[in-house]
Amino acid sequence: MREEPNADVIVVGAGPVGMTAAALLAARGVSVIVLEAQAEPVAEPKAISIDDESLRTYQAAGIADRIMRIVVPGTGTVYFGHDGRRLFQASGPAPYRLGFPFKNPFAQPELEHVLRTVLAENPHVDLRFGARVVNVAQDGRGVCAVTEVAGSVRARYLIAADGGRSTVRTLLGIGMTGRSYQDNWLVVDTLEDTRTERYAMHHGCPERPHVIVPGLDGRCRYEFALHPGEAEPGPDPGFALIERLLGPHRTIRPDQVQRAVVYRFNAVNADEWRRGNVFLMGDAAHMMPPFAGQGLNSGIRDAANLCWKLAGVLGGTLSERVLSTYEAERRPHVDATIRISERLGRVVMTTSERLATGRDRIIRRMLETDDGRNYLEQMRYRPANTIAAGLVRSGDLGAGTAVAQPRAFDAATSKVRMLDEPAGHGWTTIGVDVPAAAWSDAEPVCAMTGARRLHVVVGQTLPHAMANARVLVDVDGGLVREFEPYRGRFLLIRPDRLIAASWTPGDGDDVRAWLGQWIDDKEKKCDSPATTTTTATPASAR
Repeated sequence: MREEPNADVIVVGAGPVGMTAAALLAARGVSVIVLEAQAEPVAEPKAISIDDESLRTYQAAGIADRIMRIVVPGTGTVYFGHDGRRLFQASGPAPYRLGFPFKNPFAQPELEHVLRTVLAENPHVDLRFGARVVNVAQDGRGVCAVTEVAGSVRARYLIAADGGRSTVRTLLGIGMTGRSYQDNWLVVDTLEDTRTERYAMHHGCPERPHVIVPGLDGRCRYEFALHPGEAEPGPDPGFALIERLLGPHRTIRPDQVQRAVVYRFNAVNADEWRRGNVFLMGDAAHMMPPFAGQGLNSGIRDAANLCWKLAGVLGGTLSERVLSTYEAERRPHVDATIRISERLGRVVMTTSERLATGRDRIIRRMLETDDGRNYLEQMRYRPANTIAAGLVRSGDLGAGTAVAQPRAFDAATSKVRMLDEPAGHGWTTIGVDVPAAAWSDAEPVCAMTGARRLHVVVGQTLPHAMANARVLVDVDGGLVREFEPYRGRFLLIRPDRLIAASWTPGDGDDVRAWLGQWIDDKEKKCDSPATTTTTATPASAR
């Protein structure tokens, strides 16, 4: 008798990335078993910053409001030079293009608590602690994970989000390519701190590069570059070292040290992100230095990319070929993020007096120009999450980039809402100033994807009357700013809010043919109650 699966997906690892993946899958009706080796939650404050893309991902899971309660929204980072003088503050782009602040400090134990609560409330999720995976086997029907004490669990797919020392990755024999740095750093998470700065501080003094990140409720993180012989990697650096390094900043007692560890940075990427029906995610797939604040955020991007695809395949709406795009789409961005993280570490945290002096001189010259200042203060050096190959129609205007999330007034609810709310979290077809009759060209694409429709008006024409339409009116020029370049075109938006294709009326059959390689062409109906006419008021008319 054939053994039936216990769930659609097994997630190994109940850290932030694993639980985010489980929340995204469960929000789409996918049954998930989460296996965590630890017997109970461990309250270790590791990651400390979450960005706008990650918050938009939590919006897709329906829990952004709960996450926002535990973050410090919209902070930045102040960089200090070799002489201790302030260089500049990087806060990210404004206005908030994706609908959320760019940089948001938080405490990882609080994030994990929220995610555990969310999963416990969802009937699609079975969260199991004390379930250490000791073997993984695959056959034509899926994956079987064998746990140390609770027997085996079977599912169609398995996500390995079990950290940098991933058991699943080791069992599969997948290596990591990159480098591990030999420099030792001390990280100390403290309590009862009196700092009130609403920004992180990177001190580029070559004699002792260090980072200070104030948090909520008296929490503060301190990170120090260590000199040779001061301490070796491990969880017990000794209180004397902690007291000496924190001395210039605050007095400290042992009971005010929440966590202290000496560690080394890794800049590595897994040689394979997928083996059969097993997918690596987060630190199990890649690790990077912390200087860009993108370790956890990269893992959340992994979850945002893969989970809607798994849900579509399991639901029979997507071809299994879609799953091959996960690594193809994510690896290039992770590689670029690793590189910028390494570069920031070399430049910002150098221990060379000569290099630090030259760095400060160049930065001050850049700040004298608008382009240079914007590059630094808006953090334009951070790689954009764009896709060149995968489930995107290469060559189309905007394909592979994230669609913005401007605000609009929703006449149906008399509320100002962000774009993703009326758009929903599936596929979306947006028409930008296209004639009413042209929508027939988009109907085949809408039928294939089950897409909701938005009609965005950026000019001075009245919105077209559409059955069950809900009118959204631009409130701050965001719709015009973001959609003016697409006037006269349709946009097909993926569930992860990336533009899959854009086309002018008359080319819909070509888009439908392209979609055929990814989506079974079944006769679906457009989600007409969500069909929305969006009216943008040009700034010049206000």
